[in-house]
Amino acid sequence: MTPTQHYETLIIGGGIAGLVCGLRLAEKGVKTAILEKGETDRYLCNSRICGGAFHVSYRDVMEPPDVLMTAMKNKTQGFSRQSFLDVMANEPGKVVNWLKSKGLRFIRVGDAPHRRTTLAPPIAQKGRDYWHGRGGDIMLRTLHAELKKAGATLVLGTRVTGLRMAGGACVGVDAEQQGQHVSIDARNVVICDGGFQANLDLLKQHIAPSPKQIRQRNAQTAKGDGMTMAQQVGAKLVGMNRFYGHVLIQDALTNDDLWPFPMLDEICCAGVMVDTSGKRFVDEGLGGVYLANFIAGMQDPLSTIAIFDHPIWDGPAKEFITPANPLLVSNGGTVLKANTITELAQKLNLPAGALEQTLQQHNAAVDAGTTAQLTPARSVTSHKAWPIRTAPFYAARLCAGITYTMGGIAINTHAQALHEDGSVIEGLYAVGAATGGLEGGPKIGYVGGLAKGGITGMAAATHVAGKSG
Repeated sequence: MTPTQHYETLIIGGGIAGLVCGLRLAEKGVKTAILEKGETDRYLCNSRICGGAFHVSYRDVMEPPDVLMTAMKNKTQGFSRQSFLDVMANEPGKVVNWLKSKGLRFIRVGDAPHRRTTLAPPIAQKGRDYWHGRGGDIMLRTLHAELKKAGATLVLGTRVTGLRMAGGACVGVDAEQQGQHVSIDARNVVICDGGFQANLDLLKQHIAPSPKQIRQRNAQTAKGDGMTMAQQVGAKLVGMNRFYGHVLIQDALTNDDLWPFPMLDEICCAGVMVDTSGKRFVDEGLGGVYLANFIAGMQDPLSTIAIFDHPIWDGPAKEFITPANPLLVSNGGTVLKANTITELAQKLNLPAGALEQTLQQHNAAVDAGTTAQLTPARSVTSHKAWPIRTAPFYAARLCAGITYTMGGIAINTHAQALHEDGSVIEGLYAVGAATGGLEGGPKIGYVGGLAKGGITGMAAATHVAGKSG
């Protein structure tokens, strides 16, 4: 065993949450080390391969707090505590401006509000190296350089295996470093190692009965280690049954050119989703994140199909920076095409009569403005329902793609980890996707991973520095 090392603060994980927290602490003179299990300076994590949009519930982070608050309340439907919403509404612009002061550039990508503040340069439209030298990669490399200038220590190849406790407080960690066990003392430990999306056992326990039939559209490095260690020392876990992700074509399970993009969210939200009976089974208007969660929770998550027609293929399917049309086909996805619904049903091995009736009912409700009366109801507040009547007709078999889990360690607004009774675990913090209680709820409200990571990372740094000062 090597001699015990000593730091004021230890940070577990080198994504956006950990780097923001570590850099801010170093700027305030707090002796800090970031422990990252990746072994090279281009280690993979979700922050590095992300799309790069900083938003709050699909609104631009630079919009007024009241606009952001309304958006979050609409998405989370009372799931999130008001104190969390207050922080998320008031702090994102400040975090983005701080990142700009470190040399990061942001650009507007398209017309959607949630892409007005996107890391530059934007991701490439195709290829497994779509993130190389792009927004997230540049962000992490820039923050690494700033950390070095500020005097913080980034320690690669270090996997934390346990939290060290004394008198009910967290006082350090045990870790493996180049095959050796090390003990590191610290007055504060900040867990920033992401969600548990790459841990199939935890996914099966909390989210999906068949986790192997879900496409991992992430760096596949976050396995819930920090969350599990925190639970072992008494931390409360919340919101474990929800995740952020998108609907993908089923071929993505075997074709790496079809994940993380293109997504089928826009197609599904405009058209109709059916199961093997040829009938609708979900409210398509609730958005891609909701639909991905719904599919993942089914006993047979590979039984779902998107049905759409030429106007949808020529319209919503061309939206987004990595559009389904033409990338689904050019990247090797199977998109079925037919001149009639009967012919399409035959290609899908679906009962033609049932599929025709489903589309007739859908079209009539769209024409009459009565989609809320369909079974299941079809909402149109966020996503317009399109009639499906113009040949050629199309179909694509679907799967759920998971990016990060929304649940995790319960925290307060200072990012301090909480016991089951709501009391603080002294010396222990959690930020970013390692936390729970902000996103999720009955409508699976999505708030925004990059914004959440930056804001909670900054909150933890502010509180730790206040104690140290």
